[in-house]
Amino acid sequence: MKKKLVFSTGAGMSAESGITTFRDTGGLWENYPVMDVASADGFRRDPALVHHFYNERRKDLVKAQPNDGHRAIVDLEKDYDVYVITQNVDDLHERAGSSRVLHLHGELMKVRAINDESHVYTLKPDALETTPETRINGELVRPHIVFFQEAVPNFEPAVDLVRQADVFVIIGTSLAVYPAAALLQYVKPGTPIYYIDPRPAAVPSYVTVIPTGASEGMRRLAKMLAED
Repeated sequence: MKKKLVFSTGAGMSAESGITTFRDTGGLWENYPVMDVASADGFRRDPALVHHFYNERRKDLVKAQPNDGHRAIVDLEKDYDVYVITQNVDDLHERAGSSRVLHLHGELMKVRAINDESHVYTLKPDALETTPETRINGELVRPHIVFFQEAVPNFEPAVDLVRQADVFVIIGTSLAVYPAAALLQYVKPGTPIYYIDPRPAAVPSYVTVIPTGASEGMRRLAKMLAED
């Protein structure tokens, strides 16, 4: 039976693909007040601005391609039972070929009905822009994004995956965004943990830190795993 290898990925996973991060210098939060475009209150105040913000993010995403880090995760499926938990709302893991991806914060290329969040729709490639008046199947829709001030419905499924991990890998996150940052607390004692980030946060001594970007970090990780 293959070992279960669970990844937790953040913005740094997609940075090499040209996806602008939110918190770094020059990031999106310098151009847009976070509570205006990514909060439940902001959506209630100005839904047109929020729709516009995510329309722009979709334009960026369709130009982007998975990077070597994304592809290296897929390569490990030959030897491991690989699961990806991601804070990212892009679809680069899926486009790289990852077969099991759990999105904590929603998915950029999807929208959902305002009055029934179980009605989720994938946008068509020729119709990626939405407005407050956009209807699908007669329903007004909003970005399929978990806004600040909203619960994270996939957190419990993520915790279940982390508890089952034989190896746990964190990539490209500051470990500052909760509840995602708390996943580290659910790893079984004695489980190997790796943390790939060029500017890693402080972590316990039992975590193996690989202080590089996602692609180089995944190359190093693959070698380490092969040597175990």
